[in-house]
Amino acid sequence: MEAIYWVLTWACHRRCKHCYDDRFRPYTGEGLRKVVAQGQAAYPAIIKNLPDEMHYLDARETGKDGLSAKKRSLLVLAGGELLLDGVRQELFYPVLEAIEARWGRNGPHVSVQTTGDVLQPAHIEGMLQRGVGTIAIASIDDFHVGLEGDKKFALMDKIRAMMAPFGVQEIGLGLSHDPRLKTPSPRARDGDPGPFFLFFGAQPDLWIGELWPRGRAWQNGLSNANYETNFCARWSGGRNFLNHGQAGSEVAIEPDGSVYPCCLKTKAPLGSLVEERLIDILDSLKGHPALEAINAGDPEAMGLASGWSRAQFRAAATVTDPKGREFANVCIGCDTYFEAVLSRELQDLRSARLDKRGA
Repeated sequence: MEAIYWVLTWACHRRCKHCYDDRFRPYTGEGLRKVVAQGQAAYPAIIKNLPDEMHYLDARETGKDGLSAKKRSLLVLAGGELLLDGVRQELFYPVLEAIEARWGRNGPHVSVQTTGDVLQPAHIEGMLQRGVGTIAIASIDDFHVGLEGDKKFALMDKIRAMMAPFGVQEIGLGLSHDPRLKTPSPRARDGDPGPFFLFFGAQPDLWIGELWPRGRAWQNGLSNANYETNFCARWSGGRNFLNHGQAGSEVAIEPDGSVYPCCLKTKAPLGSLVEERLIDILDSLKGHPALEAINAGDPEAMGLASGWSRAQFRAAATVTDPKGREFANVCIGCDTYFEAVLSRELQDLRSARLDKRGA
């Protein structure tokens, strides 16, 4: 895969109004131990069932032999907030150590997402010692309480000062037009191991300006996407998820090992990495008309083979949102098709895979 986005835990110190999943929230006492235990129980099998070869081929670049360039996969570890007490030592650091034990020098480039407001120099040192290549500060927007307006820039300056003694190089996503977010090196060069740090957030030119129709963002009526906003065809969407080993391929993993074709997450998982290898799951889904439509970044075509016209899909994608607005987006149509047809088919495919493996 080019990228794997793995949420290790739902534990977070914030309850942001724009969050794409309402399970991200503060947990305390036994609740925190329980939610962390979910990740602790699953991560050894997840790591075991990820690809042996954490590289991909990029046909956009060729070597002297004319073959596609071979590049390291990106493994993004996220929460929640992985640096919290009760999460960091208990789950996050053990996962980093298990990644190093599994792949060693041939492993993926590990990127960690954090809000940055709990970051301390000891955390930076702990991550770098355990092989983290990029530390991504994912709170540079006006939705994170206490970081609205210019307050976010004070946090950025504080983090830059913390990174400097460790020699961590600032890079960017190459998107923002705001000079305060400009960096000397817009992107990391391929093959440069880092370490790096970067800033991003839910702003129009930094990540998802329209906000996904998911979680608290949906409950609070904050998504401004329309039907033409095709998250499926964007990075972190479902496009190319089946094309493992090739540029553009990405999947998302939940703490319990459930795997999805996109970070937005469909109404049902493709399978579980606690039970099966990722490549086995993806290979079993190739050729399925609905999943090939997602893979093509054309979710409106999901139901064509089963009698759903594009017009029917669009009608199913039109709802009234919690603000009382008429809202239409292909993600809503995808949800409806999953509920009506695809969730059951995915369960049948999973049962068939497990039966075959057992036999």
